[in-house]
Amino acid sequence: MTETDVRAALRAQRIEVPSWAYGNSGTRFKVFAQPGVPRTPEEKIADAAQVHAYTGVAPVVSLHIPWDRVDDFGKLASYAAERGVRIGTINTNVFQDDDYRLGSVTNPDPRIRRKALGHLLECVDIMDATGSRDLKLWFSDGTNYPGQDDIRARQDRLAEALAATYDRLGPEQRMLLEYKLFEPAFYLTDVPDWGTAYAHCLKLGERARVVIDTGHHAPGTNIEFIVAFLLREGKLGAFDFNSRFYADDDLMVGAADPFQLFRIMHEIVRADALREESGVNFMLDQCHNIEPKIPAQIRSVMNVQEATAKALLVDAGALAAAQAAGDVLGANGVLMDAYNTDVRPLLAQVRTEMGLDPDPMAAYARSGYAERIVAERVGGQQAGWGA
Repeated sequence: MTETDVRAALRAQRIEVPSWAYGNSGTRFKVFAQPGVPRTPEEKIADAAQVHAYTGVAPVVSLHIPWDRVDDFGKLASYAAERGVRIGTINTNVFQDDDYRLGSVTNPDPRIRRKALGHLLECVDIMDATGSRDLKLWFSDGTNYPGQDDIRARQDRLAEALAATYDRLGPEQRMLLEYKLFEPAFYLTDVPDWGTAYAHCLKLGERARVVIDTGHHAPGTNIEFIVAFLLREGKLGAFDFNSRFYADDDLMVGAADPFQLFRIMHEIVRADALREESGVNFMLDQCHNIEPKIPAQIRSVMNVQEATAKALLVDAGALAAAQAAGDVLGANGVLMDAYNTDVRPLLAQVRTEMGLDPDPMAAYARSGYAERIVAERVGGQQAGWGA
């Protein structure tokens, strides 16, 4: 790939940011409030628009329902468009209601299952109003003790709810199914791994795909293998980019293992899946508890850009030749040469070509936006995790 091709790919890259990253959010132990955080979905979108303004590659904002519920979602979509961004993935929430203590769509109580399904269908209605393509499903459903519930019956209930939701989708809409190894359930999670998600999506149809949350795996899991496999099968729908050190997943992408992020992006580039036509949505899913919200999102976007740039610089011809020759160290060396390249000057050049400041973090700091929202957003209920 020529340098011109690399720069073009970086200019075309798109990264979706989460509305909940801008409110008071983070650890379940303590959420530290910050001045100037949004009080409404509109203010979350306004903050997200700042990330796009300084990076040029983050024009889409995910919503989380009911955290971002408004009376008129069409009007909210117009508000976003006026600020140069658009509403993207609609995320469901069937984990913060007392009824869901023993599960939502897999709950043994049919009344609660109907309630959970009603929420999923409501979110498709919201997609219709916002023009969103993707519905993202994550279920905290699971059990804490052996024998607590019937494992196979829970899978049957899950399949029934997924099928009903899938049937409600419009012809251009998709269902993205996320998995998580554990938490909050500690004995069994109903969608614990990519294989479970893949099996359900395969049965549902072409417009059901798997979400890979980079923080949702056991230590030592080879995530890039999962990426490569799902790309090969045409079933990778999206990423939730973040990092974790132990058991949670809310740290900034690239913080724990930037080399892993590079390896993931190498598989994306290898499959020519950076293109929008590939159907892979690159999303951030992070909460910022001790770091400032907007700069943390800007830095996260930059981390993905840097990993992508390095992946684009891999000498594909040299790598293939070394692999074919059985040159183990030579093949590894090709990857390491790309990873060890300082791509910051290249990205600064790309931003300049896009009419942006080459240093997004410094440009945002100079803008005065942070000081302005602290002064303006006084009074009212701040948005927060669980709000």
